[in-house]
Formats: sequence, C-alpha cells, structure tokens
Amino acid sequence: MNHTRRTKTFIGAMMLAAAITASYATFVSHAPHTYLAIAVLVLAVVTSRMKVKLPGINGNMSVNLPFLLTAVASLSAAEALLIAFVSTATQCWPRKETKFNPQQMAFNLSMMVFASGLASLIFHASWTSTQSGFSPLGLTLATTTLFLGQTAPVAAIIAVSEGKAAGQIWLSLAQLSFPYYVVSAGISTMVQSVGSHMGWGLALAVFPVMYVIHRSYRLYFGRMVEALRPPVMARAAGAGA
Repeated sequence: MNHTRRTKTFIGAMMLAAAITASYATFVSHAPHTYLAIAVLVLAVVTSRMKVKLPGINGNMSVNLPFLLTAVASLSAAEALLIAFVSTATQCWPRKETKFNPQQMAFNLSMMVFASGLASLIFHASWTSTQSGFSPLGLTLATTTLFLGQTAPVAAIIAVSEGKAAGQIWLSLAQLSFPYYVVSAGISTMVQSVGSHMGWGLALAVFPVMYVIHRSYRLYFGRMVEALRPPVMARAAGAGA
C-alpha cells in the first residue's frame, strides 16, 4: 500500500471516529449557554488565525486552545463541538496565495471534533464531576485528552504520508507544544474559578493574554528556526538582507 492510499485510509478512519464521538457527545449533551457560547466562539475563531509555524515540522499551532478548553468545561458538548469545528475550519482555511487542500481540511476537522468530543465526555463524566461544577481532575484529563488527541493523530498522519517514524515526530510535537497546553490549562482554570462572578466577559479578558502568548511564541520559534539553519544559509540570508 503506497503512502497516498495509507493517508486516505487514515483520514477515513479519523472521520469515522469523529462522527461516532460527535454523535454520542451531542446525544448526552446538557443545557446550552447561549451568550457564553457566542463569546467563546467569536474569540476562538479570532485566535485561530493567530498561528505560529512549528520549527522542523510541517505544521502550525494557533493560540485558541484556552477557548476550546473553556468550551469543553463550561458549555454543552454540542456547543464545544461546534466551536471546535468552526474555529478549526477558520484556522485551516488557506490564504489567497495558498491552494485549498480538502484532505487536509477533512483530517484537521475530524481530529479536532474527535479530540474535543472526547474531552467533553471525560470532563462531564460522573466520576470527574464535583458539586461546585469545576473539577480540577476533569480539566486535567480534558487537557490531556486534547493534547494526545491533537498531537498523536498529527504525528501519525505525517508518519504515514512521509514514511517517517511516528514516535519521533510525536516527541518533537510534544516538546514544542506541551508548555502551551500547561499554560492554557492554567488560563482555563482561572476562567472556571472566577467565571461565576464575571460571566462571559471574562472570556474577553483572556484575549490580550493570548495575543501576548502568540507574539512570544512567534519570537521564540523564529529564533529557533534561525538557530537550526545551516551556517552557509544564514550567511547568505544576511548578505541578501
């Protein structure tokens, strides 16, 4: 089986997993929270276009994760899935100079729906729930689920399509993105802790924080890319500046 066929098979399996997870999560979904859902959706969409290129890997990362976690923890499963779907579609929509890739879009949407649906089911499960509504254990497990649900399929699809070792690719992804998931979990914890006092307006307060994180990541990864460039290329780039 060649790489193209393996890639299509893997994407098909991912789409099936997403459809099953989304169907079940929507079936057991609890009451909606319209105003908070709209606020989180808008901010997740806006921050989904704030992307940074991951060095050494054919992929990028946006800074909408705290809003996806907030959706998982504060909204119904149906709302969380809708936010994940729309923000991912916005993130992956190509710019004018880039050609649209339907397979890539299908994979990214399926991956995020599957990961978000599974995270929502885990967070709202009876064994992770608390009387206060905020569960540190549930948020930790939801964050871990999103982390594995995003990094593992990405590593697998790169390995399948390019014939590389999946474990090595996943380790690189994990090292680059793990600190961001920890920070996002911390921000989501803050939202959950004081959200009852500030309501949906707290989501607006998170946006400047994510903008600063986006700028910091771009600067950090930019320097990392420069450090990884061969000396000859670096001198050539400097001479042409």
